[in-house]
Amino acid sequence: MKKTLLPLLLLLLIGCDQTQQVSPRQQTATPVEVATVSRSPLIAHRILTGSLQAVSTVRIFNEEVGRITNLPYYQGDAVEKDAIIASIDDSLIQAELKKAEANLKQAKVNVKRINSLYRKKLASEDELARTRTIFETTSAEVSLLQTRLSHTQIKAPFSGIISERLKETGDVVPVHSHILTIFDPAEIKIVVPVSELLLSNIKTNDTVQVRIDALGEKQYPATIKRIFPTIDPQTRKGRMEIQLKTIPDGARPGQLCRVTVDTQTTARRNIPFAAIRHDSQGEFVFRVTPDNKVESVRVQTGILLGNQMEILEGLEIDDRIVVKGFIGLRDGKEIVPVEPKAISSSSAD
Repeated sequence: MKKTLLPLLLLLLIGCDQTQQVSPRQQTATPVEVATVSRSPLIAHRILTGSLQAVSTVRIFNEEVGRITNLPYYQGDAVEKDAIIASIDDSLIQAELKKAEANLKQAKVNVKRINSLYRKKLASEDELARTRTIFETTSAEVSLLQTRLSHTQIKAPFSGIISERLKETGDVVPVHSHILTIFDPAEIKIVVPVSELLLSNIKTNDTVQVRIDALGEKQYPATIKRIFPTIDPQTRKGRMEIQLKTIPDGARPGQLCRVTVDTQTTARRNIPFAAIRHDSQGEFVFRVTPDNKVESVRVQTGILLGNQMEILEGLEIDDRIVVKGFIGLRDGKEIVPVEPKAISSSSAD
C-alpha cells in the first residue's frame, strides 16, 4: 500500500511545481496603456496676447510757424469733425494778405487800362504781356496767402477723442511740430503675433474670440481682417489684424487682450504627448513589439499642439507605444496592453 501511494505523491508534487512555474511568469507582465501612431490633422487651441489699437489715429502738426493762440481741448475730450482744435497767430499773414489784395486790385486796373490802349494801338504787345503777368503773379500770391491763413486754424479730421496734448497756449512752435493726437473710438483693432506654423491654417474672415482683461471674463466675437504678408526671421512669427464686431463699453486702446484661435493643421504623424520620455541622451518612447514586449526607441519630435506631439523620426504609422504605466519598464519587459480604465492609479507614472 505504501509503495502505491509514493508515486502518487510524486506526481502531485511535480504538478504543483509546474503550476508555480507558470503563475509567477504571468504575474510579471506589466499592465500598460498603449496608443497607436497615426497621421491626422492636429487641432490647435491657442490663446494669443495682444493690445487694443485704434484703427484711425492721427497726429496733428502745424503747417505754419507762430504762437499758439488757442488750444481748447485736453486729453480725453471728445471733438467733432471740422471743429477748430488749435489756432496759430495769423496777424502777420493777415497783413501780408491785405497788401497782396491791394496789389491785385492795382494790377487788375493796369491790365484793363493797357488792354484799352493796346486796342487803340497806343500800347505795345510787350506792355500788355508784362501787365498780364504782373496780374497773374499777384493773384497767385493772394491765393497762397489765403491758403497759409487757413493753415493757422487747425481742424479735427474726424470725430474722435484727444489722446495727447503736447503743447500749450502761448507756445511758439516751428513748422511741423506735433501738437495733438486724436483717435476714433468707434473702430478698434487688435494686432497679434502668430507662429508661422499656424499662419498657413488661418484665413481672413475667420471668427475668433477676444477677452479683454480689464473688462472681465466675457468673450467678444471678432473677425480676422488682415494677415500680414511677412514673417520676422528672428521670432519666426507673422502678424494678423483682428477687428471686434462690436466695441464693448470700457474698451480703450492699449488694453491687454487675449485672442482664442482654433485651427486645424495639415496631417502630421503624431502620438500623445504623455508617451514622450526623457533621459540624458534626449527623447524616447517605449514601443510595443508583436510579442507584447517593450523596447525604447529614440524619436525626434516636432510641434506640440494640444496634447498631441508631432513625430518627425523614429516611429512609423501604426506602431504601438506606451502612454501610461511606465514604472519598472525596461527593454525586453513583457507587458499586457489594457484599456485606460483598467490601469490602477498606482501604475501611472
